[in-house]
Amino acid sequence: MAISPRTVFQHSFDLVAPRADVLMESLRATGYSLPDAVSDLIDNSVAAGARNIWLDFHWAGADSWASILDDGSGMSESDLVGAMRVGSRSPRDTRDPSDLGRYGLGLKTASISQARSLTVATHTAKGNGIRTRRWDLDHLALTGDWQLLNVPVEAIAERNVESLSQLEHGTLVVWEKLDRLVGDAGVDNARAHRQFLDVLRGVEEHVAMVFHRFMAERNAVSIWLNGQVIKPWDPFLWEEGATQRLQSETLGDPEATVVVTPFVLPHHSRLSSEKHRLAGGPAGWNAQQGFYVYRNRRLFLPGDWLGLGFIKEEHYKLARIQLDLSNSSDHEWEIDVRKSRARPPLPLKEDLRRIAQAVRKRAVTVYRHRGKTLARTARESPVFVWQRHVRGNRVSYVVNRGHPLIRDALGAQSLDSKRLQQILRLVEEYIPVQQVWVDMAEGDESQSQPFESAADQEIADLIRALYSSFIAVGLTHQDALDQLGSTEAIGNRFELVEPTVNALLKESGVE
Repeated sequence: MAISPRTVFQHSFDLVAPRADVLMESLRATGYSLPDAVSDLIDNSVAAGARNIWLDFHWAGADSWASILDDGSGMSESDLVGAMRVGSRSPRDTRDPSDLGRYGLGLKTASISQARSLTVATHTAKGNGIRTRRWDLDHLALTGDWQLLNVPVEAIAERNVESLSQLEHGTLVVWEKLDRLVGDAGVDNARAHRQFLDVLRGVEEHVAMVFHRFMAERNAVSIWLNGQVIKPWDPFLWEEGATQRLQSETLGDPEATVVVTPFVLPHHSRLSSEKHRLAGGPAGWNAQQGFYVYRNRRLFLPGDWLGLGFIKEEHYKLARIQLDLSNSSDHEWEIDVRKSRARPPLPLKEDLRRIAQAVRKRAVTVYRHRGKTLARTARESPVFVWQRHVRGNRVSYVVNRGHPLIRDALGAQSLDSKRLQQILRLVEEYIPVQQVWVDMAEGDESQSQPFESAADQEIADLIRALYSSFIAVGLTHQDALDQLGSTEAIGNRFELVEPTVNALLKESGVE
């Protein structure tokens, strides 16, 4: 028999409320990093319509504190109490399209992951009175009860309350007892202070990446960290003329559309060294390739191939794909509480894989074009150190004998150590790694094996020279043979070692 949603079972029951102290301590282990936690609070500020958000981290050893102040709409007293409730909204509730939240946990879990004391102060109109509430984990440990403290404004007077009072409306979040960030470090602990500042650099990079679209749009949101405005980090280099923006596609059903916009970034030779460094992002060029998943323009997954069967490889690092979700897609995409994970629904995987393959192939062509330009120039000019040779479907790379430095060395009667060092340094510095990546990625041609096409006499001459060098540095005959039997210098032509050495000894009169 089908059970109606309105059916009420007439059974006796027990109310089993969780212990406040135990649950709150457990929620600290949700896996937030400090940058993730700060970003979760910024979500609330953006959703409240803030145009300015001020992040402040104050060093005072174990008494250090942090605050996040915004000029958003503020909250009434009842809204404030509701916002402080653990599980304040159901993830099943229909959300405003601009809402960046989902579980009703972010403010609380993000905050207590970093601090044992969370205070929120807010007002909806200047002069209308500031309302405050506080969760204090040490107080909960004493009472074991869900006692949300109504603290006076004076209790947080040094934590930017004065700045809040000057705003027409806004909200201030204060973190104290930062045990996860500073522990019990003394105010004069220089090492702890340096670590504190290092962490803040990570916060700045993360916020610049996650909210870059909000900070770059016409009605921009300005975010400040300790008085310095944070500049947005654009992963797609929109303003660079050499950036390739490919055709967008809309996937999914009409109520949960996904908009996919691929980009292929410019080759590093088209960027200044500073722009190239910045474009690498917080994790570096190789790690930043892949899909950038946004929900309501907020980035929550930067650079990931979404389990579609691809791995991050050097020659695909120019491929970055913008993927925009609405907040009605959270369930299908398995968005987690920290907004740090996404899994594409099965019906979309094939299309996403197709798009990813096309963009990755396009990204490789940037390297291929650059590599072919280098190869063509190398054939036309003796200045390039390496040359690419293709015979049939076998590719090899050889040192350019026509290079002036190498040509002169080959024609010299003798070669001093300084000139040899210069040649070796030249060869090392210009190894054609970029073109090798392209060849390996495309797979149209296989790599030649060492000395694959060399004549037996060439290998024999090399064996003679190596054997003589080994003996000259003090190796015994047997040790020299052992070295020749394992050296990579002669490729896999080991069958020539013994007869060549025997012939050399015979010529020398050694039996």
